[in-house]
Amino acid sequence: MNKEQQDLIRDYLIFQKLPLDILLEVEDHMASQVLDIQKYEDLSFDEAFLKTRKLWESEFKMTTYSAFYSEQIPVIVKKIVKAKYNKILKKSFFYALISFAVNLLLIYFSTSQDMYTDFFRSQNLLFLLAPGLVWAFNYKIRKYIKKDFKYKGRSFYSVYQQNIGIMVVGTTTMAQIVAKEGKYAYLLFKADHPGNLVYALVTLLFPFLAQTVVIFGILNFFEHKKTLKKLSVFV
Repeated sequence: MNKEQQDLIRDYLIFQKLPLDILLEVEDHMASQVLDIQKYEDLSFDEAFLKTRKLWESEFKMTTYSAFYSEQIPVIVKKIVKAKYNKILKKSFFYALISFAVNLLLIYFSTSQDMYTDFFRSQNLLFLLAPGLVWAFNYKIRKYIKKDFKYKGRSFYSVYQQNIGIMVVGTTTMAQIVAKEGKYAYLLFKADHPGNLVYALVTLLFPFLAQTVVIFGILNFFEHKKTLKKLSVFV
């Protein structure tokens, strides 16, 4: 297979809106299929490529994944990113649970509401500062994170690239949480009159959810960075 034919396959896959990391995997499979069809069915490249495209047709049908994408994506992309994102979500949830347990311990060891407020703000401040530190230590790859930075102007470099904005959302939310006192959580466990149960649950659960988002954004960032290294020849 010559370079012109390889470029035809790659351009076709770019047209299907595949991120480059997925595109390269699919490209290898498609190229192999085209060669096999040419060999065993004695067809020209154009005929074999047409037949291969029909075999992949169902994978390139557009579908929705509203949890992360505002526009439709190919079925094959949804299958792959769902598995990758779920893996990151599980890790994020696990680490956030550890932080939640630490928060409960801080309530237990606090001898006053003011002491717990200091603990509460310090703990959440860590999650506010973490994304900034990640950006600061990885400033050299900032252009590779922008949504308008694409392979040949049309394809994201990785399935993680479009999620980078999650770090901004998480940081903004954490800034609001750090400004709070966390008193309702303290009152729930330590006061004779626990106060408003709904406010207490919100005080406990909202930081947990926000921390999950921050951790997801950070893990997603490092997965994107790792992918960029693998794709260094194309960057």
